[in-house]
Amino acid sequence: MEHAAKVLKAIAHPVKLEILKILAAAEPMDVTTLCGHVGMDCQISMMSHHLAKMKDNGVLTSQKHGKQVFYSIANRNLLNIFNCIENCGDA
Repeated sequence: MEHAAKVLKAIAHPVKLEILKILAAAEPMDVTTLCGHVGMDCQISMMSHHLAKMKDNGVLTSQKHGKQVFYSIANRNLLNIFNCIENCGDA
């Protein structure tokens, strides 16, 4: 249960959930590209912070190509959480 709590805490933010949805559709992506998908209010520094937190907690992995870092979902089974959340309203 500690691992589950750690993962849930790492993704418990609207932007982090949006990042997961974006990466689910097309990964890997760098910070700038992700920010472009999130929208005009996105700040690179805040996006980098969210990505680092999710990477530190095992939600994302990264691979460096030159100066750019590309992020991917560490375990795509995590995406099942979206189905669970959407179906919770049907109970």
